[in-house]
Amino acid sequence: MTENMNDEILLTKEGYDKIVAEHEELVSVKRAEVAERIKEAISYGDISENAEYDSAKNEQAELEEKIHKLETMIRKAKIVQDEDVKGDVVNVGLKVKVKDMDTKEEDVFAIVGATESDPFNGKISNESSVGKALIGHKKGDQVVVEIPDGTITYKIMSIDK
Repeated sequence: MTENMNDEILLTKEGYDKIVAEHEELVSVKRAEVAERIKEAISYGDISENAEYDSAKNEQAELEEKIHKLETMIRKAKIVQDEDVKGDVVNVGLKVKVKDMDTKEEDVFAIVGATESDPFNGKISNESSVGKALIGHKKGDQVVVEIPDGTITYKIMSIDK
């Protein structure tokens, strides 16, 4: 998946705060820990055959990459404000109760931005097939979702904040 540098990343306020907190932790705590490990490894002498040094340098590279990724996400973040989200149409930041018209089973999905997606906990991305299909629909609508092994028809039972 290629990511365009000016793509917005939709996030709930909670998701944004989580990313900012993780970034703070990495910058203020982890960076110092890794620097300390590198310093300690250098103190062992010859770094050309020093596994601790190599390991610490690799960890530092991974850490910096993760910090950069989080900074990019923070820069591109568009926080979905409660007042932007009306409860009558499915959108990011809302919970949707749906009924599978074949099995009659009901599910509740929280529609979130892609970075917050956690399908096992009912948080589905606005970019997923189900998320894409539901967005923009109202209570009572029937929505056909293309899935790898066919289609599912969901009826939207309710939409909540």
